Amino acid sequence: MQYQQDTIPVWEAMEQKLPCPLCGLAHKLEQEMINRTLGASVMEPDERIRFNRLGACKRHQSMLFAAQNRLGHALLIDSHLKERRAALVTVRARIGKGGFLRRGADLPGIAATLQTMASGCVVCDAVDAHMARYRRTFLYLWKTSDAFREAWQQSQGVCLPHAAALLNDAAHMLSPQKQAQFAAEVLDRLSQQLETDAKDLDWFTRKFDYRNQNEPWGNSKTALECAVNRLRGYCLGDPPSIPKK
Repeated sequence: MQYQQDTIPVWEAMEQKLPCPLCGLAHKLEQEMINRTLGASVMEPDERIRFNRLGACKRHQSMLFAAQNRLGHALLIDSHLKERRAALVTVRARIGKGGFLRRGADLPGIAATLQTMASGCVVCDAVDAHMARYRRTFLYLWKTSDAFREAWQQSQGVCLPHAAALLNDAAHMLSPQKQAQFAAEVLDRLSQQLETDAKDLDWFTRKFDYRNQNEPWGNSKTALECAVNRLRGYCLGDPPSIPKK
């Protein structure tokens, strides 16, 4: 069963006691997919074709660039660029040389085509597909494993975006009674963590008052990062890493 294959990563993430275990899984997947994109996607025809068709979003272009494999990155962009140039010729053909729109063409339609050309990301698609499985596994473990529920009870819960995603999936995987129980647990943990973040962030701002400069920071030094990551998912500060085993 796929569940058995996916339970190990979910358990490993939970064992790290991260602010959000799903953010930890997503970060690990991103790193793996960046490495794969600069490896297999450069050499394997099917992967290269997929990159040509979709490309990568701004965030993942930055990560590809930061991986310091400029040749591999350039080879991917070279073929992706050729495909986009060919598509642009077709778009341009909707406008006649005399400056008139051909039959059936309109600017909103042309703009929508350009937007599609500028969208798509092989890394996002791969991460999203894996994360959908991990969320289902998370719910499966919550429903079937006493040990997992105990670990969940002792955890910090999940961030706001992953709370929303889990509740969406729970609506299809859990009974109405279990849905309510799980939703209450998710929301209670989220509320508790946001309350803690608010207190730490308040103290962080007050530490800049000269009257408090000699007072201890407590847990507030990373309050900004914690609050943003809780509200938007991991994007600031040290990554929520899961050690390789």
